[in-house]
Amino acid sequence: MLNDEGQLMDRRRFLKATSSVAASSVIKKARAYAASTTSPGRTILPINRGWRFAATPPENVHSPDFDDSPLEHVILPHTNTKLPWHGFDDQRYQFISADRRRLNIPASAKGKRVFVDFEGVMLASTVYLNGTHLGTYRGGYTPFSFELTQHLSPSGRNLLSLDVDSTERKDIPPFGGEVDYLTFGGIYREVALRVVPQIFIENIHARTVNGLSSSPSVEIDVYLDRPEPITVGKLSLRAELRDGDTVIALDITVIKPPIVRPHNPADADQALGALAYNLATDAPAASISLAAPNITLWELKNPKLYTVSIELLEDNRPIDKDSRRIGFREATFTDQGFSLNGKVVKLHGLDRHQSFPWVGQAMPARVQKQDAKILRYDCRCNIVRTSHYPQSRHFLDACDEIGLLVLEEIPGWQHIGDLAWQDVAVDNVRRMVCRDWNHPSVILWGVRINESPDSHEFYARTNAMGHALDVTRQTGGIRTGENINSELLEDVFTVNDFGFPMKKPTHPRYLNTEFVGHTFPTKTIDAYERQREHLVRHARVHDTLASDPQYAGGIGWCAFDYNTHNNFGAGDRVCYHGVMDIFRTPKPAAAFYKSMADRDEEIVLEPAFFWARNDESTNIDHALASSNVDTIRMMTINGQGEHLIAEGGPNREQFPHLRYPSFTFLIGDKVSRQTWGDLRIDGLIDGKVVISKKYSGAGADKAFTLLPDETELTADGADQFVSFCGSTTNTAISGTSQRTRSPSPWMVLRPSSATTLWSHRRHRSHMDTNNRDSRHDQANWQTSSAWHRKSYAQISPVNPRTRLR
Repeated sequence: MLNDEGQLMDRRRFLKATSSVAASSVIKKARAYAASTTSPGRTILPINRGWRFAATPPENVHSPDFDDSPLEHVILPHTNTKLPWHGFDDQRYQFISADRRRLNIPASAKGKRVFVDFEGVMLASTVYLNGTHLGTYRGGYTPFSFELTQHLSPSGRNLLSLDVDSTERKDIPPFGGEVDYLTFGGIYREVALRVVPQIFIENIHARTVNGLSSSPSVEIDVYLDRPEPITVGKLSLRAELRDGDTVIALDITVIKPPIVRPHNPADADQALGALAYNLATDAPAASISLAAPNITLWELKNPKLYTVSIELLEDNRPIDKDSRRIGFREATFTDQGFSLNGKVVKLHGLDRHQSFPWVGQAMPARVQKQDAKILRYDCRCNIVRTSHYPQSRHFLDACDEIGLLVLEEIPGWQHIGDLAWQDVAVDNVRRMVCRDWNHPSVILWGVRINESPDSHEFYARTNAMGHALDVTRQTGGIRTGENINSELLEDVFTVNDFGFPMKKPTHPRYLNTEFVGHTFPTKTIDAYERQREHLVRHARVHDTLASDPQYAGGIGWCAFDYNTHNNFGAGDRVCYHGVMDIFRTPKPAAAFYKSMADRDEEIVLEPAFFWARNDESTNIDHALASSNVDTIRMMTINGQGEHLIAEGGPNREQFPHLRYPSFTFLIGDKVSRQTWGDLRIDGLIDGKVVISKKYSGAGADKAFTLLPDETELTADGADQFVSFCGSTTNTAISGTSQRTRSPSPWMVLRPSSATTLWSHRRHRSHMDTNNRDSRHDQANWQTSSAWHRKSYAQISPVNPRTRLR
């Protein structure tokens, strides 16, 4: 490979200078993107570094001769403007900007095809190569691609550039009406190039069949792409099913040359994507069946993954290779609830917005995956809804890996636009399904605009598209509780029911997809009484859901506080609807979700009160705790010894249907100056203490710790992780002393060649009630926290990877 000076480049230097990945064209539009790889015939490389950004595009910004040295140097994912975490004007990010990047295409790409893939750009993207207009894509949540081949300079030196329109255009979902979330702006997901042979593998759809029988198999549809007619030799496909490095099934199939699928200019591909499924043009080039004996099913607690590998051969010579991860599982909504691998599973989860403080939606893979881990492990959810749009592939990858089910839906919020707007939405269904149809975690396609009215013709189109592309999954579509008699075109009746008592199921397959949320917004700084009521409202909904098997379960609104428009939320551009705040700091309600965990996953004991004499309006009285134990015992410890202040079982009178109801104790008459001291809470199962937690009554910090979620970062300027800062308390679990992480934000490290560090002190001990400062509206009062420092840092890498110990 040659660089700008014509010198030979090794692979590492080539990775820095250029990159590759792409695709486009009707059914295969939303291919699954891969990390940097090289396989026979193709090279896939990210191009997330080396971009120049102009918030106000200069004249001739798309010209290769334009001097871009004064422009800001940025790394993707990138938000078009940094914002405060609250209290900002959303007009600040609504503008048209320009991005450009030099591409040095190596000589080895000669005779091959080159594409550029964008995974997500908000909201409309007009793309140029060497000043030539390639086309415009309308939409911010689904991937798109353009072929560069015919426009590349023979010199190998090229300029990729684009105008990014981040205004709220009424011709593009979700806009046209009011929207209760912010979309932000910029190239907020990854971009890559792909260098591939003339005929190449465009997409793979692997469907597991008869997974519960003695003869399971996987049916593999392979989509190929070819340019205008060329001489094609004998084509064959080698298909492998792999468990790690072990090939457990293999087949070689001779195939006919695929039909020509043109890659169209402008947005013609989007228009074609809105057309109804056509077997003549949308069918795969080949379908292969592999027997899969002795497979392990994908389960919530054991999410076993396999790999389907496809190699394309011409005259027995490998010319291209690609792969997808899959899981063997049977997931379906039945009249008795949701069934996974033949067993009914009551669904309990949360809705997720993909926004973050300061950077909007522009977070890289590690942080996207961490959100999935928070939901699965910190909240013990078994399902998440990607409200209200397809989310990062990294998030879905993590859901596959950790056993978190997903309801994925198309972009939108209440509004249905004109026919052209609807065409974009139908194309969104196609792209969403084709990108994510191999994820075992995805169990339901959301093919309606969230909380929109009925529209028979429109939703007949979206539902038909979902079913035609993927026969293995059911469809749903979220409507409001007031629209309980809505026309059902989908397979599952999905509804946002914020009322209480809740409505009875009106259809055999019934899933509640939002509740609580805006009816009781709660901040982490709110008085304990409000935070306690917030928990109770979530618990009582799940208690109702547990009372009737026809409720498949419920997905609460929502996981994390999120940014929104001024006519929603608290007036500061934040909806405080989450069981965690926007920094992922848990409120007491998050502990309730965690307490629904099976005991073999985790023994949970989470007090929902603050151990302080006067933390309630008068004196501490209500002690509410979330746990999956049989009995809780509470003791105070001081110089006079131990004092029993409460002991008993869960509150089954208030929550008769929950498997693990919360515990409620009235302790006001048991806590006095004489009995006040440290608090110990024991959790017992079958009369034996299985978990114990201790909290200081002194209101004094004992230690400060910094506990990163990860210990290693890739020094590419884009990788980040979130660290938790705070004091620790001693916790005894089954007699073993260990340190407890404070569940409080944030230290985000983004290593690059620069070195900067700033920090903002926030949070103080929940026990130190005398120092509570109501001005700090993000103070953390959780039960195991102290004051916290939130920091952002960039660190200079000595090696390609930076390790923190």
